[in-house]
Amino acid sequence: MQQKDEVGELAVVEPGKAELPAAFLGETTTRSSLVKSALRDMIIAGKFKPGETLVERHLATMLGVSKTPVREALISLASTGLVLVSHNRGVVVRRPSLEDMRKVCELRLLLEPWAIGRSTERNSEQTYATAKAALEESKALLDTDDQVKLSLTNRRFHRALYSHAGNELVAAQLDAMQDLISLGFVVVWERSVWPVWRQEYDEHCEILAAVQAGKADTATRVGRQHIERSMTLLEKYWDVEG
Repeated sequence: MQQKDEVGELAVVEPGKAELPAAFLGETTTRSSLVKSALRDMIIAGKFKPGETLVERHLATMLGVSKTPVREALISLASTGLVLVSHNRGVVVRRPSLEDMRKVCELRLLLEPWAIGRSTERNSEQTYATAKAALEESKALLDTDDQVKLSLTNRRFHRALYSHAGNELVAAQLDAMQDLISLGFVVVWERSVWPVWRQEYDEHCEILAAVQAGKADTATRVGRQHIERSMTLLEKYWDVEG
C-alpha cells in the first residue's frame, strides 16, 4: 500500500514522455524511474535552474518518497548529463555551455536525420500521426508565449519523428540529446526568450509534409537543415540580454 501511495504522489508531476523504452532498459516502472521522470521534467522545464544544487532530502519530501529512489534517480540523470556530481556541492543541475550545445548538435546531425528518414520508410503513417498531434499542440501555443510548453511540445515532435526508426540505441541517444537541448533553452530563457517558435513551427510543417508523403530522402534533408538552422539561432540568442 505504501508503494502505491508513493507512486501516487509522483502523479502531481506528469511523468516524462521521453523515458527510454522499458524493453531497452530491462526494467519495469519503479519508484526510482518515476522519480527520474519527474525530476527530468522539472529540470528541462526550468523549475530547477542550471547550477542549482539538488538535495536528496528536500526532493524526497517534495515527491513523497524515501531518499533511496531519489538517489537512484539522480545517479541515472548524471549518466545522461542533465546533472553533475560535485565533491563540494553534491548534485547540481548542469549549466551547459554554448560549446556543449555545438557538440550535441554535431552528434544530433549524425543520428537524427537518418532516424527521421528511417521512421518515414518503416512506418510513415504512425510517425505522421504522432508528430502531427504534437505539432497541432504547438500551433495552439504559438500566441501564448509559454516558453516551457512550447519547448516540451517541440521535444515531443522531434521524438515522434525518430522514435519509430526501429533502433532503440539511437532513440536513447537522441532522447538524452533532446534533454540537453531543452536545458539549453532554459539557459537562453534566463537572459531572454526564444523568439523563433513560429519559424520552428513552419519548419516542422515542412518536415511533416515529407513524412506524410512517404518521402524519406526529403524528410532526411529538411530534418538536417532544420537542426542546422536551430543551432545557428541558438548561437545567435545565447548571449542576448532580454
